[in-house]
Order: sequence, then structure tokens, then C-alpha cells
Amino acid sequence: MDDSQLSVAGLPDSACPVSACPVSACRAKALEPGQRGELALGVLTGSRSAAQAARDEGVSRKFVGAQVERARQAVQQAFEPDSADTPGDADERVWFWIPVTGGLIRRLVLSLILGCHSSYRGAWALLTEVLGIAISLGTIHNIVCAASVSARRINQRAELSGVRIGAHDEIFQNGQPVLVGCDVASTYCYLLSLEEHRDADTWGLRLLELGDHGWKPEATIADGGRGLRAGQQLASPGLPCRGDVFHAIREVGQVATYLENRAYGTITACEQQERRMRQAKRKGEGNKHSKRLAQARREESRAVRLASDVSLLVSWLRDDVLSVSGPEVATRRDLFDFLVAELERLAPLCSHRLTPVIRALRNQRDDLLAFAAELDRSLTALAEEHRVPVAVVREVLALLTPRTTHQWQAEAALRRQLGQRFHTLRTAVAALADHTVRASSVVENINSRLRNYFFLRRHLSGEYLDLVRFYLNHHRFPRSDRPDRVGRSPHELLTGQTQLHWLDQLTNSPSHAA
Repeated sequence: MDDSQLSVAGLPDSACPVSACPVSACRAKALEPGQRGELALGVLTGSRSAAQAARDEGVSRKFVGAQVERARQAVQQAFEPDSADTPGDADERVWFWIPVTGGLIRRLVLSLILGCHSSYRGAWALLTEVLGIAISLGTIHNIVCAASVSARRINQRAELSGVRIGAHDEIFQNGQPVLVGCDVASTYCYLLSLEEHRDADTWGLRLLELGDHGWKPEATIADGGRGLRAGQQLASPGLPCRGDVFHAIREVGQVATYLENRAYGTITACEQQERRMRQAKRKGEGNKHSKRLAQARREESRAVRLASDVSLLVSWLRDDVLSVSGPEVATRRDLFDFLVAELERLAPLCSHRLTPVIRALRNQRDDLLAFAAELDRSLTALAEEHRVPVAVVREVLALLTPRTTHQWQAEAALRRQLGQRFHTLRTAVAALADHTVRASSVVENINSRLRNYFFLRRHLSGEYLDLVRFYLNHHRFPRSDRPDRVGRSPHELLTGQTQLHWLDQLTNSPSHAA
């Protein structure tokens, strides 16, 4: 037999398990990356020649030369001048090289769609025009659809037993309502549903579905939506639905701003009339402007007085009745009724603006003050725990929102009275105030973030909302006014469990693997 029919051990090809390839080729494939590097470094450093390395490793000299060339290129690339050495070529600096795989393209598309609020065509433009990747709009659509399937599967596994206070609201897109619900503490969005109606039956059905995932909060908070509140009573009879202080204060504040602007308008009109009066007097024609000036002054006086009175009542409502630090709930109710009565007295002066606000305040009094009743119970329990009168605890609570220049005097008196217990009590009261929920600001914040996604689409779909909801819940906060939220996602805050990066959760799912 000739030499071509022999294997490494001198056996015929039929007896060799790797006889399909030459000896050197089989040995070369068996070398690990680290072994290849050591082989190339040995030749580069001159510790052995290429021929000797080939004989020692049982490979061809051509293979050794290829490894040496790769090593030489790597060394050359590592020591190429950077932007510090060539400041004029900073824009041409190569920061790093990455392999462009299908997985990277999927992650890039999802980051553009969800993180950058890009449209399909915007993602296509970046991939094709900047990176030179040939991709179609249909492929981008398929990537998003596959991610939506994964997002829905993950959303359906949500555990909602950690929700203590829920915030509910409605947002509209193209005339269709989208029901929104989230946990106040963690901002976890547990409800994002496109519906045909927003009546009691629709809300009740969605809330019943949440109960299958352990949703059983202590209370919810929402605006005055009738369908929302009626649906909650159908799904969870007896579950308190507190009034949203934010909307109430905003509505009366808008009326106060309107009246203030109107007062400034009457002041300007009065000044103009006085200017005309002075010009007419120089011509001896002042009498024909006197009645107009008198009328302008009366309108100015009424408008300024009305704006001042309403502004004062609004400040009392905001700072004394609906604030965290304030009197007990019975006193708050009396103050609330007094303020509404005063607004009713002023209503004839601007009925088209004041009457709707007065009606809303009167109908929502108990809902708006529901937080105060819960706060009274918590302050009483805190007073018993620290063995101090409830009045002292309220005084400590008032210190958290200083309103006068003499606040330090009240604090000094409490320090003398409580001694070493002051700091402990103040810390406990501050924690209680921080967990007192008066408004559905969290759900309003989520609605504002949803608008960034909705404006790209006239028509929404349930699959798209599943994907957006997943992103909102699993994307980690890069910054926050609350330090405990920084670097954590709403899902991690709600469950207390560390999760994978949101892109890893989507792209490692079975739907993408397929």
C-alpha cells in the first residue's frame, strides 16, 4: 500500500476512525484556542522555529504560519495609535469590534422600539443606513411579534400578592379606552388592557382576573370615574377606593389661576381706561369717559377680591385639609364643608367655573379624606407604641412640613419634652408619612410614559401593549428621587427577587430560539 493509505499509527484507512482527513488536519482541529496561542507565541518569540513547532504539534507548517499571522495582526491591532496619540483622527478611532449575529440584531431592534421609542421605519433606517445591515420592515415586525409572545407569557406569570395600594386610571387612544393599574410602592404595572368600553362590567372583569394572580390590596386610589369605581365594587366588594387628591387640587387650582388671570385683565383694562380719561381731560371731554372708568374700577375690584378669596380657600384646602400633616379626620371634614360653603357663596360671581368644581368637591369629600382616616389609625398606633400622646405625634408630623419661620422653636420644645425618644419618634413618623398615599400620581406618570409609545401608532393591539407593559415592569430605573429604586426594576421592587436583564428575558425565550 502507498503512503496515502496510512494513518497516524500506520494502520489502513479502514481501521482509522479519522481516516477521512490527513494527519495534520485532524491534529490542527483538535487544538484548543489557548494551545494555538501558545504555538504562535513560541514562534514569534523565537523559542522554536516554525518547522520545529509543526513537528512537535503534528501539524503542517502552513497551519503554523496562519496562527503566527493571526497573532501578529492581534499584536499590531492592540498597539495601534488611539485618539490620544492622534487627536486629529478621533472620529476614526475604532473603539472595539463585535460580531453581528441574529441575536444582536434582535436585541438592537427591541432596544430601539422600546428604549428609544423608535418606529419600525426608524429602526430600519439605523440598521440599513448606519450599520449597513440588510433587513426588511417585515423582519423587524416579526422580531417585535415574537418578543410580544414572550412578553405575554412572562406577564401571565406575575405574582401580585405584594401589591398594598393600587392606582387605577383610564387613558384613551383613537377614542378607545386603555385601562391602567399599577402598584404605588413599586410602580409595577399589573393592568394595561385595550377595551371597547370602560363601564363597570369591563373594569370588574379585569379586576377579577387580577385576583387569580394574588391581587388583594388594602385599598385602591382613583379619580371620580364612575365605571372604574362601580367595577371595583363588583369585583371586590368592600375594598376601599380612595379619592385622588391630585385631580381635586388641580381642578380647583385651575379655577384659581383662571380667576387670577381675569383679575389681571381687569387691572389692565382699568389702566387703559384711566389713560383715555387723562387724554380726554386735556381736551375737555372727560365727562364721557367717567362712567366707563367707574365701571372698569368696579369690575376690577370685584375680580381682584374674588381671585384673592378663591386663592386663599384653595391654599387652605391644599395645605390644611388635604395635606398629610393636619388635624384629625373629623376636623378635616368640618373644614372641608366650610370651604365648600364659602365657594358656594362666591359661585354667583363666576358660576360657569366654580359650580362644576363645587359639585365635584361635595360628591367626593369622604373619598378624598379617606387617607386621613387611615392616617389617624396609624398615628394612634404609633403613639401607643412610643407611649406618648397622639397630639405629640401630630406635632412631630407637622415638623416634617415647616410652614413658618418659628418652626425651630416648636422642634426645640419637642426635643426637650421627649429627650432621647425624639429622634426615634421622628424617624417612625417620617416613614409613616412617606407611605401615606393621597394621590394616583404613579399611574399618571405611567400614562405620560405610555404616550411616548402611543403617538407612533394610531391603532393599538393587545400584543403591543403586552410588550410595552413588560418593558415598563422589567426595565431597571437608571435614576430616581428614591434611592431604593435606582438600579432596580418595578418587578424586582415588587417581588424582592433579582431578575435577568429584560433583553435576556425576551431574546432567550423559546419563541426567539425557534
